[in-house]
Amino acid sequence: MKLCRYGEPGAEKPGLIDHNGDLRDLSAEVADIGREVLSDKSLDILSKLDAMELPKVEHPVRFGPCVADIGKFMCIGLNYSDHAAETGADIPDHPILFMKANSAIGGPNDDVILPRGSTRGDWEVELGVVIGTTCKYVSPEEALDYVAGYCVINDVSEREFQTGLSGQWTKGKSCDTFGPIGPWLVTRDEVGDPQDLSMHLDVNGQRMQTGNTNTMIFTVADCISHLSQLFTLHPGDVISTGTPPGVGMGMKPEAVYLKAGDVMELTIEKLGSQRQDVRIDE
Repeated sequence: MKLCRYGEPGAEKPGLIDHNGDLRDLSAEVADIGREVLSDKSLDILSKLDAMELPKVEHPVRFGPCVADIGKFMCIGLNYSDHAAETGADIPDHPILFMKANSAIGGPNDDVILPRGSTRGDWEVELGVVIGTTCKYVSPEEALDYVAGYCVINDVSEREFQTGLSGQWTKGKSCDTFGPIGPWLVTRDEVGDPQDLSMHLDVNGQRMQTGNTNTMIFTVADCISHLSQLFTLHPGDVISTGTPPGVGMGMKPEAVYLKAGDVMELTIEKLGSQRQDVRIDE
């Protein structure tokens, strides 16, 4: 299934994408696409609905973040060997974790707004993992059983804030609008193997990133298992699993950064696409 949320910010309704690609309203079935509908049992009930009997929603509509009331927004850094190489970083021994503020979360096609003082805005197409069942101390072998589904995330960054300001990476990752999520949550049964998904990102029509999740250093299962040893993962928690090479800061002979008027377009196989216009906060 492809589950989504549509409507104006703060007033999104739950939706479902049918087999024809049409948007259907789920409001009569669930209040929202939140943690209470992410369990296997709840998703199974929704999967048995006749999508063609649900009210059809005419386009165009705004898609919101595909999950409501996200708990923890966790990100794994330097998780592709070729991306680590382009940044000059060593391969980590364990998954690198940083957090992204929930106030950064936005819809997949909402504008990305560079904050005042931003000079090094950057892009990162990433596979997002949405937890569906509470888990702690899980093994890699069982970790994927706790996943509700997957989605596209653009881990937008401000590199000067990230590396030039004392402290953690979070400073450069948590600016408002720096976490577009969606357009939809694709349930794990429909995705299959999360370690075989191609992805790419364009800026102004120029291909910048091309990659595949099969080059992750730590697999999705590894990341879930590792995090679950540290703290409990709850339904609605989101893990952004790292980015392939081609980010702006890694460009040669010199870095390339976002500016007002740029357009980012990104796609992950089976999970859909995002498009963001870039502007400067006034």
